[in-house]
Amino acid sequence: MNKNAMEERQHRAEESIRKKFHKQLFTPFARACRDYRLISEGDRIAVCISGGKDSMLMAKLFQEIQRHRKMHFELTFLVMDPGYAKENRELIESNAKLLGIPVTIFESSIFDAVDTIDKSPCYLCARMRRGYLYSHAKELGCNKIALGHHYDDVIETILMGMLYGAQVQTMMPKLHSTNFEGMELIRPLYLIRESDVCAWRDYNELRFLRCACHFTETCETVGEDGVSASKRLEIKKLIAELKKDNPFVESNIFNSVECVNLNTVIGYKKDGVRHSFLDDY
Repeated sequence: MNKNAMEERQHRAEESIRKKFHKQLFTPFARACRDYRLISEGDRIAVCISGGKDSMLMAKLFQEIQRHRKMHFELTFLVMDPGYAKENRELIESNAKLLGIPVTIFESSIFDAVDTIDKSPCYLCARMRRGYLYSHAKELGCNKIALGHHYDDVIETILMGMLYGAQVQTMMPKLHSTNFEGMELIRPLYLIRESDVCAWRDYNELRFLRCACHFTETCETVGEDGVSASKRLEIKKLIAELKKDNPFVESNIFNSVECVNLNTVIGYKKDGVRHSFLDDY
């Protein structure tokens, strides 16, 4: 592809965020950043790019919101190569170039490290990835890392926690790192629907990397929490089935963790300490 063609593709992708998909993508991105206070004056944010559709779009949305100049913050577009095959690494690099994302790439040996693990390799891989990203981002002077989890990831996580983990919890829009002092994790795609990400990708005729580890060729449905693809897909199907009878089921799941009534729960944990309704009965 020649330079002019690449510039036209980049311009089309950016214009589609500003116009055609503004309501579906930029508006909820900006709202999440505002409502959850994800960006502060003087931040240095490591935008973590896995090569998939979500993180690549997140990078473009960060560029767009930075263009508005409502506050000063710096961006580093960070790609970790955990041991990708050559063609997968090249796909990430070519997409970044096509979309005008100046990526910083560093390498790790995570795939080799988890290759011999039989139990929960996806969970271990996700934990190791997170640690490497925090560490490298901090070395580069960043105080935050941004991950590309979206609305659908959030509601699926809520249901998985209840059905498979016997707990009520959610994927938080931001949290402090427990192992890297002064670092935070933020999720600015928190209010964006996966279907809208796919619509933007398809409209711009883009092809992004799917999971490229040694264990599976197609694990789009494996989340950063390491939950198996089959369980996450099962939850996706359950939500889709429930939506047939109740079109509000997705928003109800999401809002349920914003409307927890502590007067009607038997117990809860805060900062690792278990509390019972009997404490104040």
